[in-house]
Amino acid sequence: MGYSLIYITASGRDEGLRLARALVESRLVACVNLMDGVTSLYWWEGRVQEDAETVLICKTRSTLVEAVITRVKELHTYACPCVVAIPIVDGNPAYLDWIGTETAP
Repeated sequence: MGYSLIYITASGRDEGLRLARALVESRLVACVNLMDGVTSLYWWEGRVQEDAETVLICKTRSTLVEAVITRVKELHTYACPCVVAIPIVDGNPAYLDWIGTETAP
């Protein structure tokens, strides 16, 4: 079974918590870490933007990545939210097993 980290940005802590809770409660992800105080610079609508954001790092099974992306797009306030998956190539076997157990149907 493969596992992935999903990196998401949110407009702030409140939105990050709302997204995290929805993903964990639905068992699409086993765990979410929230990091506040991130400054993001990016191109949007033809100019450089600078915003404070909250970063979410989610742990899940690779087979659930598409479902996570779909759910985040449904719930997110951004028109084009950042939701990217990074494969986990190795790790603590017991922790990876825990991710699998907590995201089991």
